[in-house]
Amino acid sequence: MTLIEYFTSLSENPYFGAGFGLFGLGAGAAILRKGYQTSLILFRRHYMITLEVPCRDKSYQWLLQWMTTKGARQTQHLSVETSFEQRDSGHVKTKYDFIPSIGTHFFKYGSTWIRVERTREQHTLDLHMGIPWETVQLTAFGRDKGIYFQILEEARQMALKQHEGKTLMYTAMGTEWRQFGHPRKKRPICSVVLDDGISEKILKDCQDFIENPSWYTERGIPYRRGYLLYGPPGCGKSSYITALAGELGFSICVLNLSERGLSDDRLNHLLSVAPQQSIVLLEDIDAAFVSREDTEQQKAAYQGLNRVTFSGLLNCLDGVASTEARIVFMTTNYIERLDPALIRPGRVDLKEYIGWCSKNQIERMFLRFYRNEKQSLAIDFANKVTSENRYVSPAQIQGFFMFHKQSTVEAVLNDYKLIWNL
Repeated sequence: MTLIEYFTSLSENPYFGAGFGLFGLGAGAAILRKGYQTSLILFRRHYMITLEVPCRDKSYQWLLQWMTTKGARQTQHLSVETSFEQRDSGHVKTKYDFIPSIGTHFFKYGSTWIRVERTREQHTLDLHMGIPWETVQLTAFGRDKGIYFQILEEARQMALKQHEGKTLMYTAMGTEWRQFGHPRKKRPICSVVLDDGISEKILKDCQDFIENPSWYTERGIPYRRGYLLYGPPGCGKSSYITALAGELGFSICVLNLSERGLSDDRLNHLLSVAPQQSIVLLEDIDAAFVSREDTEQQKAAYQGLNRVTFSGLLNCLDGVASTEARIVFMTTNYIERLDPALIRPGRVDLKEYIGWCSKNQIERMFLRFYRNEKQSLAIDFANKVTSENRYVSPAQIQGFFMFHKQSTVEAVLNDYKLIWNL
């Protein structure tokens, strides 16, 4: 039998013909499927652009808020996000925002359709936040990355606008800073009445530091600034720092050195990742450490309070690994308890005493509370208070004025001795 006759007989065999046909159809389908997958990969690689934003990224919350405003109206699959908004009167209002839920959504940004896929890993937790790991992936046609820059910048501006005129407070949670409480309305710096020239001096020094980073770089000086406010309690140290942050447009990062579990490494990390344009506040610094010049009996009382060592704090403030572009404020009621190494220049660049009320302070506080009264009445009140030869703090003066906020000026002048009972 010739070769041609052999193939002819095979082609006429119905079993062989059916098998060859099925094989051909399967091979053809596999080739088409592989070609489709390859074409789709090449198309997405060259004609589509994707952005993935994990939940740990700072822009994640901004993007969710942007999606709430721009995209939630165009989707029927929503999840609720409950927040609380504090008004200027102090009243807290519950606010409900509907954000696109887990899944796939399509939004239109300008003339471009964007596919948004929000995913959640049920078996993976963010150890710092204690919530399931989430990501948001945006996919759009084209090769221009600028569309994502525009979206992220628009989301950032939207977040900043919400906090405009407010002072944000942060506290340390794990290895990161978390917003603490509601954004506070900025306190006017003139509302904290200090002795003559002190407020202006500190404010001018901070502004000069912020506006002249190149001056430090050109001279090889680390670009950081440390301040120490010391004096009796109730004299306005913390209040002034809050008002100063509002005046500068900065937030405040409150760090408690006596916190359990705070170590040298974590302290250094927290200082290095502090939010931009923020003041790091170390209140009552004397309560965390004792001076190296104190007796062993005094030092024993402080043993076991925390894991932050004194040398670790010094290195964080002014060591090889310390960060730059940072403003640190420390407060204390007892400056004599502080170790000289902590408050030397380079760690503390400006020390200011915030003390008992002077006569001028009392006059200005009187006129601030009773704005329509004459200067002579303020002078009369200040003379009466200072004639007692007793120390009085701004907190006592303010408490006295609050007690007499509905009283006549004559009653205020006659009852001034009640100040020392507050």
